[in-house]
Amino acid sequence: MSTQVVSTNNRLLAALPRKDREQLLANCEQIDLVFAEVLYPAGDIIPYVYFPTGSFVSLMAPINSSENLEVGLIGNEGMFGISLMLGVDVAPFRAQVQGAGSALRITAASFLRELEHNHALQLQLQRYLYVSISQLAQKAVCTRFHLVKARLARWLLMAQDRAHSSTFHATHTLMAYLLGVRRVGITKAANALQKQKLIDYQRGDIAILDRVGLEAASCGCYRINNETYERILG
Repeated sequence: MSTQVVSTNNRLLAALPRKDREQLLANCEQIDLVFAEVLYPAGDIIPYVYFPTGSFVSLMAPINSSENLEVGLIGNEGMFGISLMLGVDVAPFRAQVQGAGSALRITAASFLRELEHNHALQLQLQRYLYVSISQLAQKAVCTRFHLVKARLARWLLMAQDRAHSSTFHATHTLMAYLLGVRRVGITKAANALQKQKLIDYQRGDIAILDRVGLEAASCGCYRINNETYERILG
């Protein structure tokens, strides 16, 4: 295990009592995640648990052998590998890096040992599991009932939150793939947001120009998910 000093810029870990946090961090290593890197595909054994600190990762449910639908976007507010808490070591979703940057990594075996003895960690992650289930349900509602423009605005807000920057990279093709819609639908929605001067878009480089306006253009799912997180974990 690496002996380097690791960052605690993860909201789940930062909320733990200092002793419990340091106990967990002693078993973590700090790594850099690379854009488009697949950490594990759906159905594989989970080798590591990740706590993003400066990166963000898409969780994608398989549709068929070549297509996936994004069901979660995890940044430094969360972690992935949560199914280990339920005694299941098989990944339910494909985990793929959408925002390069730092993360803390701990082996599945070390994580389970910590979970057994670290009561504060157990309570924190039980709450996070509840939030994750609530957000998955809200995602299903969003996909079924909300228009592409509102869903795209929501995704852009979520990406900005996790990138911790008003600029980031995402092509129309990628966003169409993640949202499960045709590319032409994303192009129309992005053009509409750009005409409203809410975003600027140039060859995959996105800049959020008016966050308040983008929140108004987004569906209510963005607000609901944030309120759920703050109520349970804030």
